Amino acid sequence: MAFFRSVAALSKLRSRVGQQPSLANSVRWLQTPSSSNTDLYSEMKELVPEYQERVKKLKKDHGSVELGKITADMVLGGMRGMTALVWLGSAVDPDEGIRFRGMTIPDCQKALPGAFPGGEPLPEAILWLLLTGKIPSKEQVDSLAQELRSRAKIPEYAYKAIDALPVSAHPMTQFSTGVMALQVESEFTKAYERGIHKSKYWEPTYEDSLNLIARLPGIAAYIYRRIYKDGKIIPLDDSLDYGANYAHMLGFDDPETLEFMRLYISIHSDHEGGNVSSHTAHLVASSLSDPYLAFAAALNGLAGPLHGLANQEVLRWIRNIVKEFGTPNISTEQLSDYIYKTLNSGQVVPGYGHGVLRNTDPRYTCQREFALKHLPNDPLFQLVSKIKEVVPPILTKLGKVKNPWPNVDAHSGVLLNYYGLTEENYYTVLFGVARSIGVGPQLIWDRALGMPLERPKSVTLEKLEKLVGASS
Repeated sequence: MAFFRSVAALSKLRSRVGQQPSLANSVRWLQTPSSSNTDLYSEMKELVPEYQERVKKLKKDHGSVELGKITADMVLGGMRGMTALVWLGSAVDPDEGIRFRGMTIPDCQKALPGAFPGGEPLPEAILWLLLTGKIPSKEQVDSLAQELRSRAKIPEYAYKAIDALPVSAHPMTQFSTGVMALQVESEFTKAYERGIHKSKYWEPTYEDSLNLIARLPGIAAYIYRRIYKDGKIIPLDDSLDYGANYAHMLGFDDPETLEFMRLYISIHSDHEGGNVSSHTAHLVASSLSDPYLAFAAALNGLAGPLHGLANQEVLRWIRNIVKEFGTPNISTEQLSDYIYKTLNSGQVVPGYGHGVLRNTDPRYTCQREFALKHLPNDPLFQLVSKIKEVVPPILTKLGKVKNPWPNVDAHSGVLLNYYGLTEENYYTVLFGVARSIGVGPQLIWDRALGMPLERPKSVTLEKLEKLVGASS
């Protein structure tokens, strides 16, 4: 594996790779090694001046360079395809899917430390990678895991805020409420009120982001046990990593379940900056709202059926198939008929299609590989596999979507169900915990790089018609 001394060098190499297909095929990924710092904050202190200089140079030397054109379709179509945002942690290629700081999911599985040799990447390793752009050592990951555990204590009033809601409230409503309650202790808000210099904004944002990330599993686990179990809090285990502790506090301690939770959190952590939850967090934070306020807003976006709520819709749809036929062991013809029935009723096939991707989501693929390894004979997994064979040809034939392939949501529910987490209404909370590991680092970098208040220009419908030369 080749390594480079700086992210700037890596960026130059990537531009050359994009121009040389043969090199792109021979070099899958290249990444900067971490320094000897075991403290993530110290690592950031070294990186911030370098990144600030890069942004300063971009503005000075290339600020007037055009990045593309804007069409009426983009304005009317949710701004899809419009380059309008810098997001450091990840990028989504339409054909190959997500790359975390240039690394594909298989790259991460090979290079990032796991709980044991050959294990899935630890969420702490993903967090370090997304924030610094560097591959952490096991020592650095262990140090970060301990730091997160030390920050994980939840104030009593946060539990009381959740308890003020009826138990019947949707888990995401309770989750957003819990995050808002934590905002009382925002270090950024305190520092801003004291008059902190804007060049230092990133430092209390770092504190807030890590505190928030650390406390979310405890808040989320409390909501799960309040709604579905006996309401008793299972305390954090100081010997466990972030993903394993979350599963433990939910009430699951089987080693295989802990390993799946590590994978789940890692692959759901980030998906560039244009999706609803990530963009919402960036937008709200651009007003200098603190990370708690920004992430609570992100959770409310994640709760929508077209975003994070989709994972629960997939499992419900699969269960309806089983209910319809009385068994998951159905023929291809029966499944095809059911899919047409779904589409003809005006519904979509949940878990298929994506706003950016034009191939099978690699997050789906890695979950499938996990299932093939650990639960190949599970009837619902076999049904999911059959659905993947049947749905894309039908969607392609009907021409209903640009991408007929499965996304991350098409698989996660069946795996969670297999390991005993059967309450699909809760699934978006899991997604929310994971998404903090992608959003948190970006909020820190937004403040470090002095990203301004986001304020795009809107037009009236009449103005748009005039711009395109249309008559009303």
